[in-house]
Amino acid sequence: MPYSRRSPTISDVAREASVSIATVSRVLNAKAPVAGNTAERVRAAIEQLEFVPRAAARILASRHTDTVGLLLPEIGESFFSPLLRGIEAEARAAGFDLLIHTTSHIPHASSPAAGRSLAEHNTDGLVVFTQSIDLNELKRLHRINFPVVLTFQRAPKSIAIPTVIIENQRGARELVDHLIAVHTCRRIAFLQGPDGNEDSQQREHGYRLSLRAHHIPEDPTLIGLGGFNQEDAQRTVHDWLSAHLVFDAVFAADDGSAAGAYLALRQAGKRIPQDVKVVGYDDSPIAQFLTPPLTTVRVPIEQVGRAAVSQLVRQIRGRRANG
Repeated sequence: MPYSRRSPTISDVAREASVSIATVSRVLNAKAPVAGNTAERVRAAIEQLEFVPRAAARILASRHTDTVGLLLPEIGESFFSPLLRGIEAEARAAGFDLLIHTTSHIPHASSPAAGRSLAEHNTDGLVVFTQSIDLNELKRLHRINFPVVLTFQRAPKSIAIPTVIIENQRGARELVDHLIAVHTCRRIAFLQGPDGNEDSQQREHGYRLSLRAHHIPEDPTLIGLGGFNQEDAQRTVHDWLSAHLVFDAVFAADDGSAAGAYLALRQAGKRIPQDVKVVGYDDSPIAQFLTPPLTTVRVPIEQVGRAAVSQLVRQIRGRRANG
């Protein structure tokens, strides 16, 4: 008769971590504070013993949770409101609950811990926003045939994973073309998104293509961090103005950065659009509340969320049919 290893229990975890069963329970349920070092010992013991709580064990036995997960960096920016609306609506229509995990609080958001919080033990599949999961964890999920759909980023060349992305380069080029041809702008600054963000890179490429097409030299001093957030963009535009850089327009890689540019320009006594024109990207909810209303490129953010869940549900249902 083959040997069958006994599944570890909460008592085994407590013994391994040299803590009480109650302490392990508090770490698992996150309902009461546990000292940092103690919590780390408990988590290490859980990982070492490959302990699965009973609720999760029941889920594993049934092989499905009727839940989809969403990994994203944060939910505070206005960009995420329509994305969440689309994802939640599509998941609900398909009969799935939704679990959301944000990674911005993790020191290294690309670490395996950023993705492992939502995976095969508590969801049937994952929608992953750009830069929210470690490559090794993505490879692991692909290796075990766990359904995943990436949004706003292409899949790594070595992994065949469905993606939902948008066109960025053409929209950015047309926007900068408009500033040049219609408004005769020649000194156009660009506020980049976070380092490594594919949307920002493509929008910057469109910006550069437009400048070259109109024979306008690129000025590296007019390219700075917007970070897809108001604070970074405000700081960058403030620095440009303090350095007495001359620019007649700002192309922000997203609307949050555009809002930051508005604030910095107004604080410096600049009029929008008379002195400096500002344009953005995404057409997120904040655009309509700026004064004057922000000129921006509309991105179907809610539809991206719906399409991602639709692809994910097809994967999940196909996997159940095959297994």
